[in-house]
Amino acid sequence: MRLSGLPERVLGRRGMARRSHRGDSGRMESPDLSLVDPDGPGLLSPGPEMIRLLIAHGDNLSRAGLQALLEDEPDIAVAGSAGDGEEVIALAQEVRPDVLLIDAALPGIDGVETTRRIVADPDASGVGVVMLGDSDQDSDVLSALRAGATGFLPRDTEPGALVHGLRAVAAGDAALSPGVVRRVISELTSWPDPGLPGPEQLDELTPREREVMGLVAGGLSNDEIAEHLVISRATAKTHVSRTLYKLQARNRAQLVTLAYESGLVQPRQPGPVESGWLATTLAAA
Repeated sequence: MRLSGLPERVLGRRGMARRSHRGDSGRMESPDLSLVDPDGPGLLSPGPEMIRLLIAHGDNLSRAGLQALLEDEPDIAVAGSAGDGEEVIALAQEVRPDVLLIDAALPGIDGVETTRRIVADPDASGVGVVMLGDSDQDSDVLSALRAGATGFLPRDTEPGALVHGLRAVAAGDAALSPGVVRRVISELTSWPDPGLPGPEQLDELTPREREVMGLVAGGLSNDEIAEHLVISRATAKTHVSRTLYKLQARNRAQLVTLAYESGLVQPRQPGPVESGWLATTLAAA
């Protein structure tokens, strides 16, 4: 279902406030037309600061609840919602969302396969995927990340944490809850993925690229890598991008997975300082 009828749904409260704001002189200010869709009169589309969100959940009540919750955020525009895998794949091509919030147990084509198809579709390229699922199911977590998801949150995640995760993914970061991080680290070496590049392909990396890959897996953002290696942020970003390309990894989540599976980085149990969100660890290249 595509949503395009209500301005407040698209603009949020902040956008609606701009349209009705009066200046200090008491005169009504000129309307802000920056969000008017040139394709048709009266149709509004999100401004550059808005996050276009697509929701996919098989339960009607849960889907409606998520939509009601997230529509109230001033920087999130719910562009549509779907109840099964085939519907969300078609809708993703139509609305071109920034972020897809998808339940792992989606009817028809499940959440993992739906994510894999959307991420691989050039028409839907660039979408960040946050999957809701059971964090105690290791196979679900790893399958979601390998399919291209950049976030995995338990279904009982607090609303504020969910919004934080969506914003992180929209900004190019990743969103993993502390429980998910612990399970991923403990299981990475025992769940090899034949679809990922093998350890021998690390030989294609330069010593600097291997070092950067280890730093990415260790939780450093591009800025932190640059500071650690005493190089510019642009150079650090180039090293990460080249590493992704050489290893044919879709994103930094897969790069971290390969770093552990190849033995480049040894798994360890997260300490107290790692109890927060893993946003910088999987920051965008």
